[in-house]
Amino acid sequence: MANRVWMAPLTRSRAGAGEVPGPLNATYYAQRANAGLIVTEASQISRQGQGYAWTPGIYTDAQEAGWKQVVEQVHGAGGRISLQLWHVGRISHSLLQEGGQPPVAPSALIAEGATCFVVQPDGTPARVPTETPRALALEELPGIVADYAAAARRAKRAGFDFVEIHSANGYLLHQFLATGANQREDGYGGSMENRARLLLEVIDAVAAELGAERVGVRLSPHFVAHGIVDAETEPMARYLAAEFSRRGLAYLHIAEPDWAGGPVLSDAFRRQLREAFTGALVFCGNYSAEKAEQLIVSGIGDAVAFGRPYIANPDLVARFARGAALNQPDPATFYGGAEHGYTDYPALAD
Repeated sequence: MANRVWMAPLTRSRAGAGEVPGPLNATYYAQRANAGLIVTEASQISRQGQGYAWTPGIYTDAQEAGWKQVVEQVHGAGGRISLQLWHVGRISHSLLQEGGQPPVAPSALIAEGATCFVVQPDGTPARVPTETPRALALEELPGIVADYAAAARRAKRAGFDFVEIHSANGYLLHQFLATGANQREDGYGGSMENRARLLLEVIDAVAAELGAERVGVRLSPHFVAHGIVDAETEPMARYLAAEFSRRGLAYLHIAEPDWAGGPVLSDAFRRQLREAFTGALVFCGNYSAEKAEQLIVSGIGDAVAFGRPYIANPDLVARFARGAALNQPDPATFYGGAEHGYTDYPALAD
């Protein structure tokens, strides 16, 4: 890759009708093609996997065609891009589900304090509390795995360089990993190995479509939002890192929890991940250029992903290289809208 500055996945809620990425999304990503790797906003693998209005999907022909236009523009600008595959699980609402069905989860446990973004029956958008989910039946889990595999096939046809499996931030695969969200008594609950089973089955299915060298995974140890409680978060991360290495995955992307009020990850834990994982190890979370440089020089991290700085600075790599000041993002424009706060931030040349 051209550099070790990655663009982190950033939900922006600007997909078109049918949750299809459009020309505006292609412009946005192409502006940021200077990143060593762009990781796209999370893209739901099915209607069931959606938890927020106006987020792009990767389960219809139109969505695949929309993403293909995004990839072509990023590649045309010299960039590389990874599609983040997403199922939100219980972080959803019946207004987002087909036929008004309840959301699904490993167990029928509501995500305390969590909200999602919906369009109400009167057409107005609103942030509302998530609903109590329905526990997935054992016989439904192969279908979830198949949805991930189908999404990976679509990503391959669209031309993505990689896919990233979203197993972080309290969404479905993270819910299976976490002791407080997974109360199952079958082969997908209880022991650490059982709770990790669905994620590893998903990884194996996606790798079968793309090759393991084209697959990354995102984890968020000690994440504290979306009702997540986990008594084994570090042991699980170490176990998974070793399993990812055994499978030859391309990269492991760690979302650090401090931005959401969680604890700061210790250097000792970071080094344990480094020892367990042989692929590229990437960290994300409130990093400055200086802090990122220290992490890479230390040998712990291979790259650092930046989120909010990339919202406001399409030329972030050039600004870091020159030591230039950064534009500050406008939180009022993070979710929904059009060009303003999305594609109109100035680059240095402007």
